[in-house]
Amino acid sequence: MVVEPTIACVVPCHNEEAAVGKVVRDLRAALPEAVVYVYDNASTDRTVEVARAAGAIVRQEPRKGKGNVIRRAFADVDADALLIIDGDDTYDASRARDMVDLLFEGPYDQVVGARRVTDDGAYRTGHAVGNKVLTGAVRSLFGNDVTDMLSGYRVFSRRFVKSFPALAREFETETEMTIHALHLRLPTAEVVVGYRVRPAGGESKLRTYRDGWRILRVILDLARRERPSLVHTVLAGVLALISVVLGIPVIADFVRTGTVPRVPTAILAAAIMTIAALVLLVGYILESLTHMRQEQTRLVHLSYPAPVRTPLYTAHGAGTGPVPVRKTVDGP
Repeated sequence: MVVEPTIACVVPCHNEEAAVGKVVRDLRAALPEAVVYVYDNASTDRTVEVARAAGAIVRQEPRKGKGNVIRRAFADVDADALLIIDGDDTYDASRARDMVDLLFEGPYDQVVGARRVTDDGAYRTGHAVGNKVLTGAVRSLFGNDVTDMLSGYRVFSRRFVKSFPALAREFETETEMTIHALHLRLPTAEVVVGYRVRPAGGESKLRTYRDGWRILRVILDLARRERPSLVHTVLAGVLALISVVLGIPVIADFVRTGTVPRVPTAILAAAIMTIAALVLLVGYILESLTHMRQEQTRLVHLSYPAPVRTPLYTAHGAGTGPVPVRKTVDGP
């Protein structure tokens, strides 16, 4: 007996009564075999009623923040392919079929909907600039090509979902997802999707500067945890440079006079150099611990099978037209 792979859609929502109904209907039209879950995140409007009327299963996550919703959904929902999409109807939900098909065809562990603006004003200037800056920071730290790090439209394999720690609380969750895939070198692909303005009555939950600062802090924290040798080497180098700057006059005096008139400065320079050496040593120790943690995460990832397409699944039909894949990064 051929078993069809299961597909689930997760729609995080906070006060999205103006848009969530259309998002759910579009997902059910694109993926009629999928189960659509709307996770209500402390809404005060009619989001729950509208979502249920559109045919979604509604679940509650009272702790505000998209990261909290993702953490809960990834723990609760079990599916061969899990799609997440924002409930504000800014993403083209009709591309869900193409993204899920690509996940199985790869097979990939993640397919990201890379945004292409289709309406003027859909992507505020501050958000666009912030996305480029933060994406550039991730590319510099983790050495890989990322096109749209902050996209909230993604499809994951079961093994990605069950190996992802989901520690973020708010909109920095997409950054955490991206770095998880990059650092474990998980096979990932991108599909270009339309991105449009919110429908009338919808209000963006993003705050450009506040959320941008939170995401930058997450990147720095992840760099400290995931690339400790790099961070500690830079810090040790800065301390060593300060020590050298302080010590050169002391050494020059000793060479010229044979005495050390600046004893406090000499002690300070030596102490800073000692601290630099200790910082460097701690970095190497933390790098070894990080490597062990990554091995454990990798083993958890490998304990689940790769997403596989079956003949019964193929019978549903693929999405219309070719899939415009911008970039594919294969894992080891």
